[in-house]
Amino acid sequence: MEIDELSESLQSYLDVILELEGLQKVARAKDIADRLKIQRGSVTAALKSLEEKGLIHYQPYSFITLTDSGKKVAEEIAHRHRVLKAFLLNVLQIDEPTAETTACRMEHVIDRTTVDRLVCFIEYIHTCPRAGEDWLESFIRFCKSDQKHRGECTACIRGLKPLGKGQKTGKPR
Repeated sequence: MEIDELSESLQSYLDVILELEGLQKVARAKDIADRLKIQRGSVTAALKSLEEKGLIHYQPYSFITLTDSGKKVAEEIAHRHRVLKAFLLNVLQIDEPTAETTACRMEHVIDRTTVDRLVCFIEYIHTCPRAGEDWLESFIRFCKSDQKHRGECTACIRGLKPLGKGQKTGKPR
């Protein structure tokens, strides 16, 4: 089963069940309802749907666990969340509560290719000599400045020679 075949709501259930399994080996309907801040009665229909899709082991009034397939989907959802939150926090410098809330909303609609590209971009920023920490710090200053104009960028670029073929970093003039 693919993530995009599940509603955002069902994805949230899988995410919570994975989290609860990590904490206490199993999930209970009451704990799921508490985490999702919903009524316990609302949980039953979703659990039945997930069980029918082969994503959880569920019997009324018993513990809930993920199937292998359900665990794979839930782990992908959790991975998306971690990547998005890291990007929002560390690259875009969004405050933690907003990054958490936004990542929760975005994780349900972003596709795997885009997540993979974000991971690649984050790795690029931290490893490429032309990007690197200086570039990220410059971006952070740019975001915080009141004067968001290209003048500073142009001055910075003038300080570097253009890259030659096969050259990895611009050399100061």
